[in-house]
Amino acid sequence: MRDTRESRLLLVLLVAIAFALITVDIRGGEQSPLQGARQVAASAFGPVETGVASVVDPVGNAVDAVRDSDGRHSRIAQLERENAALKAKLGSSDRDHVRAGELDKMLKTAGAGQYGIKGAQVIAIGAAQGFSWTVTIDAGAKDGIARDMTVLNGDGLVGRVTTVGKDTATVLLAIDPDFTVGTRMEKTNEIGFANGQGGGPLRVQLLNGKANVKKGDRMVTFGSSEGKPFVPGVPVGTITHVGSANGDLTRTVQVEPFAGFSRLDVVGVVVQPPRENPRDTVLPPKPAKPKPTPTVTVTAKPKPSPSGATRS
Repeated sequence: MRDTRESRLLLVLLVAIAFALITVDIRGGEQSPLQGARQVAASAFGPVETGVASVVDPVGNAVDAVRDSDGRHSRIAQLERENAALKAKLGSSDRDHVRAGELDKMLKTAGAGQYGIKGAQVIAIGAAQGFSWTVTIDAGAKDGIARDMTVLNGDGLVGRVTTVGKDTATVLLAIDPDFTVGTRMEKTNEIGFANGQGGGPLRVQLLNGKANVKKGDRMVTFGSSEGKPFVPGVPVGTITHVGSANGDLTRTVQVEPFAGFSRLDVVGVVVQPPRENPRDTVLPPKPAKPKPTPTVTVTAKPKPSPSGATRS
């Protein structure tokens, strides 16, 4: 084409039209009037682009590899982290098995007492409120948790809810010195009050100073009005020491809690108390005493002498 005035005007007109079409296409997005034309062009020129790409791609990939090297290193690091997490998950199968066992045991305890519970997991130890023996669980107001609800696990009493947030709650443990719960003895129904002693056994004062109790006897929670802060029948612990009866109005015993407070993980918050007091039926059966092994005594008879007489 010759460089004439007409050719210059035609070139300017074509450029203007091209810019106008580009503007209309961008503003239209997926509803662009040029969408159909773009699809036709893609169908027509697609095979050509594929052929060209087969030649250009190795070079382009090399450039991309250099340009995106930081991104590739980040992706590798991410994959390494994911692999490490997967290995940790596979390696924690034993822990998951133990946790599943704890959950199953807790559900059996709740079923025996007819407690409506909300399962939760201990996510922190201690609280910002002070130096109390507390834990934080991953269930809160949105899960139906409220203040002064009983907390238990598969072994027995854990504590009571003291502070409730939207997603978490604080539980005061039964071993805290400020913790008090009414108790009932197994079979004899003797009533008392248990207090925490900061990590050691519970101290229980029985209201009957002449109560006939002994080491190995067990007790459960007495229960509160409308089940708050304590529902009845939750296993508390076993007597390990009985104080002497000196004619006092009360009698003090030391009780080893059923719950292991140093290994708390899965717990249940009682959101619905039982319809009837289960008393001591939630306690597990006592292990059978081992039967004594019978002993057999064999007495050897003296051999007779050759003459038939017995040697003296």
